[in-house]
Amino acid sequence: MKTKRKLPMAILSLVVAFCLTLSGSAFASNSSAKHGNDDSKATIDAATAVTMIVKGLGLNIDDIRFFKEPKASDYFTKVKDNAPYAGDFIIAQHNGLGLPKDIDPAAKVTREQFSVWLYGALSHKGDYAWIEIFAIIKDAKLISKTSMDAIQKLLIAKIVTLDGKGYFYPKSKVTVAQAKTMIARTAAFIQNTKPIPQPEPPVLFDPQLTTEKETDAVTKVTLSVQAPHAGYGVVITGIKFDGGTAYIQYKAVQPDPDKIYAQVITELKVVTYVASSYKVALEPQLVVDPGPNGSTGFPIYSDAAPASR
Repeated sequence: MKTKRKLPMAILSLVVAFCLTLSGSAFASNSSAKHGNDDSKATIDAATAVTMIVKGLGLNIDDIRFFKEPKASDYFTKVKDNAPYAGDFIIAQHNGLGLPKDIDPAAKVTREQFSVWLYGALSHKGDYAWIEIFAIIKDAKLISKTSMDAIQKLLIAKIVTLDGKGYFYPKSKVTVAQAKTMIARTAAFIQNTKPIPQPEPPVLFDPQLTTEKETDAVTKVTLSVQAPHAGYGVVITGIKFDGGTAYIQYKAVQPDPDKIYAQVITELKVVTYVASSYKVALEPQLVVDPGPNGSTGFPIYSDAAPASR
């Protein structure tokens, strides 16, 4: 007859504790997976999306000199100036993402939204040649007309893809894994693809600088130029300091080639800020826009006469 051997109480306690530890670890692991640690399932909010794009593509505002400290609240109504991601939103504002003024940093981001922001950052890096193809997207009716061009270009670049049945799922929330992949592909595209060499800026003429006191230390500078029609834009690209003068540099923004504009001379304006101790002038150089067949166009600006103070 076999007798049952009883385990000493101390050993029995250790066995029970060990089993509880194993079961607790297994539960914790399963719980973490269910709560979003899986990049293929975890979705991201706008603050995370903007930060991922800014960091992943190495965006910055190093070439812009600010005399009036930029704040997130200057551009966005719902982004707090003391938020840890506020600086990334400022960088995004100056790097083509095209974020809406009322963007909610806590709102979840769809695949469509993320694609548009990513394409905006890509386009800001330069103009690229795109082959003339149009992908058939089974759920195209869910994509807004203003987003379609960006998504088509990203499909051409293989930055985004359709599923095996041809669906894009534009309204689905973008996941961490999807965002990382799209950003990595965009970075690779930028690195491996040369932008189209740009001609001289289009015709902008009669540039004028006006100034007004913003504060005792800061002067508000307004650049106004004339353009052939309302499709053009103008941006200040930098400020060069020489002695006591701040020379304003600028360039034209190309019109949308898919739109038709009435040929009406249009005044464009853009604002920047400099320290009040500086005089202000346009950069002292002559830049000429070549016309059709290489003929001479109009000067973008031709002198560096300081603005009236």
